[in-house]
Amino acid sequence: MKRLAQTFALLFAAVPVAASLAAPTVATATPFTVGTLHAGMGEAVSGYLEVPAAAGDSGTRIPVSIVRGAKPGPVLVLIAGVHGYEYPGVTALQELRQTVTPASLAGTLVLVHIANPPSFYGRTIYTSPVDGKNLNRVFPGKAAGTLSERMAYALTREVIEKANFLIDLHAGDGNEALRPYVYMPVVGKPELDAASRGLALAFGLDHIVYDDAPLLPPEASLYTDQTALSRGIPAITTETGQLGLNGREWVDLAVNGIHNVLRHLQMTAGTEKPNTGVVWLTGYEVVPSPAQGIFRAAVRDGYAIAANGVLGVLVNPFGETLTEIRSPFAGVVNYVVGTPPVNAGDPVAMVSRLKAD
Repeated sequence: MKRLAQTFALLFAAVPVAASLAAPTVATATPFTVGTLHAGMGEAVSGYLEVPAAAGDSGTRIPVSIVRGAKPGPVLVLIAGVHGYEYPGVTALQELRQTVTPASLAGTLVLVHIANPPSFYGRTIYTSPVDGKNLNRVFPGKAAGTLSERMAYALTREVIEKANFLIDLHAGDGNEALRPYVYMPVVGKPELDAASRGLALAFGLDHIVYDDAPLLPPEASLYTDQTALSRGIPAITTETGQLGLNGREWVDLAVNGIHNVLRHLQMTAGTEKPNTGVVWLTGYEVVPSPAQGIFRAAVRDGYAIAANGVLGVLVNPFGETLTEIRSPFAGVVNYVVGTPPVNAGDPVAMVSRLKAD
């Protein structure tokens, strides 16, 4: 881990300012801005990133904080609430805003407290109640699109593109019984992959999923982390809760992970805690329901499952079996749907293979 920290120091010195692994993108005397928010050195501010009204909707306001350290350093962006029913990251960022002071910080923290207010206040899983779109599938957004697309556009231009590092904080949505894990992107660019790996290990969860899907283009990045990665910014996605719960144990996973990342990036004092005993996973697959019905899970989050093992049974409203849903391969159940109703194509489980090396 110490070697990774030394590598980052070299990267910050060697990579051009336009690249994500470079020194912070604002001069020390220049205010750091997000929308109409401005923070000078040693200042912390909170307010809203405005997404104006358009035809068919009244717009929204995304709550954001900037904590700008008294000393120079990288820009770490933390985004919570992309899916509005996933609460531990939201609570973690509220606590971080109240406890991390500019005097204790080197660099800049940008906290997006609730990236998707319509979904958060509407208590909807996956999609927005305004336009029916999944915010984590419409990046980098459109300036004149639907509300979700305009939120993605504002987040991309005003937040993500100003980052040196990014963490997208998720949890098991209101229907997902999930064992905490990290998605660690592997895009085939050594410096970028090393930096993302450093974030994944520092966050401290004991299950890490290699996400080796092809790097998407900047203009069609779809996902929050891919939007960063396609712009050369190291990024991970974390999952630290389940079933829309906001218990202390889930919030603490996010809070403790963020603090260790801050130490890892040398943004706060202290020694990074090593992450030992990681279960490395790869080749994940989200298993869809073949039809509308009522799902009865036969496994739990974190269970091992054999190839063709039964993940659950789909029944009709009268309790009659429609079909068994089985695992496509032997592996570990990252999450399984823990609430009964499903539609055709809805996810019922995610399964990953154990990584061989």
